[in-house]
Amino acid sequence: MPEHSLLIIFFGFLLGAISALTGTGGSIFAIPLLMLGFNMPLTEAAPIGLLAVASASSIATVQGLCAGMVRYKTALLMAAFGITFAPLGVWLAKQRPAQILNILFVVVLLYVAFQMWQQSNKTQLADENKPTPACMINPATSTLFWTALCTRRLIFTGSIAGILSGLLGVGGGFVIVPSLRKVSNFNMQTIIATSLTVVALVSITTVLTHAFHDAIAWKIALPFTIGTILGISSFRLISLKITEVISQRSFALLALFAATLIATKIV
Repeated sequence: MPEHSLLIIFFGFLLGAISALTGTGGSIFAIPLLMLGFNMPLTEAAPIGLLAVASASSIATVQGLCAGMVRYKTALLMAAFGITFAPLGVWLAKQRPAQILNILFVVVLLYVAFQMWQQSNKTQLADENKPTPACMINPATSTLFWTALCTRRLIFTGSIAGILSGLLGVGGGFVIVPSLRKVSNFNMQTIIATSLTVVALVSITTVLTHAFHDAIAWKIALPFTIGTILGISSFRLISLKITEVISQRSFALLALFAATLIATKIV
């Protein structure tokens, strides 16, 4: 396993660049990079990827809070259930053979790739018949009108994100963002800022859970995290010039590519 810090930082930097250019938290790409680049099993790669994503997402959360873009009550509700269910995901991961987890991760990557490509097609079309979302912000008061349906949707989304975080080492942004787009009338900036807040809180908890059960390879984790933060910071301005459609399709193609690489490794 490579121990050279500069190489590890480079891989982290690559993850940060991908995260910035595709507009995601990046954890779903951290696992393939660590598995293929350092020949790590998924169970060892998961906490390292989550640590890098938690650090980067925490910085983005502070920026979002300062800019007033985070719906913090929404984020805290989803994060509360994500934190509750993340240890269950970690426990399930310990009960499953590595081969099963790898296959499940490939399936998730393929699903996300398909959904993101489909979403990019919908982004190009104006959906005039979109039903009234369950979670509505009152434009006059800027407050969220809480309904039972809205609360149930947010709880379900947070719970799924938590289980996937513990089971596969993914932050859950690819679950949270589409869900918020479907169930709310939040603008995209608010959705991303709120999602990253949930990802940060759930990822930190999941990393601590992993650390309680097993030792984390800190010689890889720390430089990888530093590289990720540097990558996101370096490519942030460039990412602002990329359209949503290009970002979504780039994400889909990268997810498909990562799934193919992991699939060839486990066959």
